[in-house]
Amino acid sequence: MEKRLTRKNKMLMGVCGGIADYFNMDVVVVRLIAVGLLLLGVGSPVIIYIIMAIVVPDENHIINN
Repeated sequence: MEKRLTRKNKMLMGVCGGIADYFNMDVVVVRLIAVGLLLLGVGSPVIIYIIMAIVVPDENHIINN
């Protein structure tokens, strides 16, 4: 089965939960990295997060072939 990036652990649209699951990391670490990038102002993290929340599918809406 191929690995897919999906939104999971919906605290705030589930983007960090999906990234953590994809890279087999703890979701808290991913959220801390996201907050750190936000505080440092690296690459407009809010815009990237909003785009990912729109583009990345929810885990419940994936159709398995």
